[in-house]
Amino acid sequence: MYQAATTVISSFFNGKVVIVTGSSVGIGRETARRFAENGAKVTITGRNIAALQETEKICIRSGSKKGDIHIVVGDLNLKETQESIIKETIENFGKLDVLVNNAGAMIPNMEGKRGIDIPDEELRAVMDNNLFTCSSDNGQSRLPNCSMVSLTRLAVPHLETTKGAIVNVSSIAAQPHLSKDFYYNISKAAVDQLTTQLAGNLILKGIRVNSVNPGATSTEFVTRHAGEEVKQQLKAAWETPDIIPIGRMGKVEDIAKVILFLSDRSQSEFIIGQHIIVDGGSSLLNNLMCAISVF
Repeated sequence: MYQAATTVISSFFNGKVVIVTGSSVGIGRETARRFAENGAKVTITGRNIAALQETEKICIRSGSKKGDIHIVVGDLNLKETQESIIKETIENFGKLDVLVNNAGAMIPNMEGKRGIDIPDEELRAVMDNNLFTCSSDNGQSRLPNCSMVSLTRLAVPHLETTKGAIVNVSSIAAQPHLSKDFYYNISKAAVDQLTTQLAGNLILKGIRVNSVNPGATSTEFVTRHAGEEVKQQLKAAWETPDIIPIGRMGKVEDIAKVILFLSDRSQSEFIIGQHIIVDGGSSLLNNLMCAISVF
C-alpha cells in the first residue's frame, strides 16, 4: 500500500481547486496527492481509468474526501477532452485556482534511428504529446495548435477570477546541449519559451506562470522502453556524482514540492516567468543529456 509522510506545507491550499494533467502515475500522481493532502480539491486527468482511480485512492488515503477528487479520462490532445477538463472542474468545484500542465511524453525510435534520421511522424508524435497537435484522429477534432496553450486558454478566464497560477512541467532537456534524441529536447525548449511568453502576458490578468524543469527522475517515464540490463546501467550512471552531483536520481516528491511552492501565492508571489531546474546539480556538469541518450 502507498504510504507517505505528512507533507502539509501551507494552509494556502485549503479550499483551492487544482487541475493536474497527466496524473495517472509519476510526478503528476505525486503532485495531485500533495495538493489533496494540503486541502485542495483536485481534477486528475489521463487516459488510463484504472491508474487514475488508483491516484484517487492515494489522494483519499492522504486525507482528501472522495468528492474532492474528480477524474477526467481522455486524450489531452483532443478538443473534447480539454473542454471536459475545464467544464467538469467548474461544474464540480465552482472555480479554478491552479493549472498544472504536466502531461507529456518521450517516444524513442524502435528502429534505433537517431537525430535527423528519425521520421517526421515521430516528431509530430512528440510535439503532439508535449506541445501541440498537428494530426487528425479517426475523425475526432484535434486542435490545430498547442494543446498546452489550448487548455491554458480555456482555463484563463477562471484563473483570472481567482488570481491563480499555472505551472508547466518542462525538462532540463530544454537547456542547450547536444543530444541524439533532439525532438524531445525541441519540444521542451518550446515549453520553456511558451512559459516565458504566457508569464509576461498573463501577469497583467493577475495570473502567475512558471515552469519546473526536472532532471532524471525515478519514474516509469524514463525507463518504460528500456530492458532490465539497460535500467541497471542507467541506475548505476545516475547514482554517480560525475553525472548527478547529489549522487542519486530525483524522486517524484522532489518535483512535486517545487510545483506546490510555485502554486502557492503566499510563498512565491514574486516569482514570475521562471524555469526552475530541479536536477540534483546535473546541469552544472552538462553530462546527463550527453551521457544518457534515452532520457
